Amino acid sequence: MREDVEALDIRDVTANWVNAVVLESQINERIKALADLAHTPLFFGRLDYLHTAQEGQRFYIGRRHVHDGDGDPMVIDWRAPVSQPFYRASRKDPMDVRLRRRFGYTGGDLTAYEDEHLSDPTEADRTSRLLQAEIERPRVGPMRDIVATIQPEQDEIVRSGLSGTVCVQGGPGTGKTAVGLHRVAYLLYAHRERLARTGTLVIGPNRSFLHYIEQVLPALGELEVKQATVADLVAHVEVRGADEPAAALVKGDARMAEVLRRAVRSHVTMPAEPVMVVRGSRRWRVPAYELEEIVRELLDRDIRYGAARDALPQRIAHAVLVRMEQAGEAPDDRVQDSVARNAAVKAAVKAVWPQVDPAKLVLRLLSDPDFLAEHADGVLTADEQKAILWTRPPRSVRSARWSAADAVLIDEANDLVERTPSLGHVVLDEAQDLSPMQYRAVGRRCTTGSATVLGDLAQGTTPWATASWSEALAHLGKPDALVEELTAGFRVPREVIAYASRLLPHMSPGLTEVRSVRESPGSLEIRPSEGDADVVAACLSALRHEGSTGLIAADDRVPALAAALADAGVPFLAPGEETTPDIRLTLVPASLAKGLEYDYVVLDDPAAVVAAEPDERTGLRRLYVALTRAVSGLTVLHSSPLPWQLG
Repeated sequence: MREDVEALDIRDVTANWVNAVVLESQINERIKALADLAHTPLFFGRLDYLHTAQEGQRFYIGRRHVHDGDGDPMVIDWRAPVSQPFYRASRKDPMDVRLRRRFGYTGGDLTAYEDEHLSDPTEADRTSRLLQAEIERPRVGPMRDIVATIQPEQDEIVRSGLSGTVCVQGGPGTGKTAVGLHRVAYLLYAHRERLARTGTLVIGPNRSFLHYIEQVLPALGELEVKQATVADLVAHVEVRGADEPAAALVKGDARMAEVLRRAVRSHVTMPAEPVMVVRGSRRWRVPAYELEEIVRELLDRDIRYGAARDALPQRIAHAVLVRMEQAGEAPDDRVQDSVARNAAVKAAVKAVWPQVDPAKLVLRLLSDPDFLAEHADGVLTADEQKAILWTRPPRSVRSARWSAADAVLIDEANDLVERTPSLGHVVLDEAQDLSPMQYRAVGRRCTTGSATVLGDLAQGTTPWATASWSEALAHLGKPDALVEELTAGFRVPREVIAYASRLLPHMSPGLTEVRSVRESPGSLEIRPSEGDADVVAACLSALRHEGSTGLIAADDRVPALAAALADAGVPFLAPGEETTPDIRLTLVPASLAKGLEYDYVVLDDPAAVVAAEPDERTGLRRLYVALTRAVSGLTVLHSSPLPWQLG
């Protein structure tokens, strides 16, 4: 198929060089999308139907649609409707499938197959060994697709429609990130033209996480999906500073949106003088009271500040044209545009509705106590205002040491002035850690589109972590979103997730405990540590197994452990760097562990992980994240007593 595209000759089918460039670009993208993937088979399943239109037909199911030289299908895309029974058919509801076959591969070689005769009542239910082996396959390199292992409850979310927003609450190992990415792939398949126009975006918590997931969609042939962090979305200024927790809490509060709205609108002043427009020998006067009516009407419409400012000269010009018509003239649109550009009209607009620079506005709010007090009156308390004021105000936007929360405020102010463009679909992962103002920033990117929100309330590790999905979705602007919960775990062994779940009643009471489908006796080991040498020894022991190993520790322990590994001659990577057959150990600060997974995890001193956070609840949640990164085995080393909540 790729060679057919490469052989296309477009010299005689393009009308001009512009068309040729566009068509050549599209052909190059198609060639990239048809790239072969090493160690990835073209198909992983087969369906044999019983009756209906598919009677006697056999379909091979794969990651991509594949056709033969005559154009007849050989492999059906996993997203096609005819592929759906591969994921959803069961003995209770066989969906007219006689046989479902799963194929097993080692690298790119077919090594096994396994049949289920769904319509045969004499065949007993059994767990698919190939499915289990695929789920448990060692994690080396970036995240991979799960098209061969999608479960029915996951498939239902993946194939839900484009029009509605879906929120997925899922504990560790339930596959919520994979579900979100595969939902994007499905929507691009089902609504390609629409999303090609409006765009799609995946938002992750940090660069390490984005690097880890970046190959999933290209492996499914989807090359156009952009990836970003929230910080990337709001990068109007360079972030060089950090807030105290109290200041960050206030700046992230949704009430700041009202403070900013008031501050922006405060720049509008009611006209005190009439406007006199001179055209030829005639003078046309618009009195101040009529100008005030125009200004108040624009304010009452509550449209964007910049849009209203653009409309004001046209409204003034229209008032002049009414007077011209009353005097017997017959002005047209060109005359109105000319009047709108008149120097007197421009001067009036500048005086009444001046331009607003969002960054300068936020700078003034955080620097000028009186300006902040005026617009935060009745919204923020005096203590809250004091918390966000700079002790040493910078002289300019350029010299200010902006924090991440400040950048979000500037983005809000920017949207009050000029509307933020909306995308067709946005996937927001690790959403539980966003502040209300960050939710608003993401929501602005999908006001006319939909979203897939992914997260786990138990893994919220910021002081402003959301308390409920209904609250978060309201801030996102999607209060009617459907909330789904994934409770079956496919990644973390049962022994490990049960141990980590001891923390749930103390940090997130009411959340459903994840029930792992994976039994792995001996996957959890807890023992005291006498020092860094014991940690290095535990890492070497884990590296004797196949797959990746992660050493997770409190952030302030990372330099000492890095030195100990270096002294012992053990090579290691930083989060986001791709593991190789030669280097399979990653040293992970606990603050960056979220969303990552390793075959074996060595966790250094849980008490230190908890103590590193500003409060106990956040510390326990950080520990919960660290405890649930392992796919095959977890070793917990403690030089100090374990947190009592672990029992």
